[in-house]
Amino acid sequence: EVQLVESGGGLVQPGGSLRLSCAGSGFSFDEYALSWVRQAPGKGLEWVSVINWNGQTTYYTESTKGRFAVSRDNVKNTLYLQMNSLKSEDTAVYYCGKKTSRGPGVRGVDYDYWSQGTQVTVST
Repeated sequence: EVQLVESGGGLVQPGGSLRLSCAGSGFSFDEYALSWVRQAPGKGLEWVSVINWNGQTTYYTESTKGRFAVSRDNVKNTLYLQMNSLKSEDTAVYYCGKKTSRGPGVRGVDYDYWSQGTQVTVST
């Protein structure tokens, strides 16, 4: 059974940092690209970041460039999202997703599994 289990969300003050983790199991972790998406209150899903199978290619949405860093450890079967200089507009539920192939991409139809989501709240 494929599983993606997140951890690391929480409440942080503006300007603070958080690191999200997403542990994968039930599939060959190093054969697939992975993504982070988020959904803010009252808004649609937004693609945050994508990383290819070996971690050498990454993409970020414009609003997170220079603040967020995606990485993966294919030995530990874990995806990470380091979030720095957090802003109130980063408040959202964050999800990690498994793509159906190795290369990066942001089409929802190309993803077959998603995590349960973790809440990130940036507030004083």
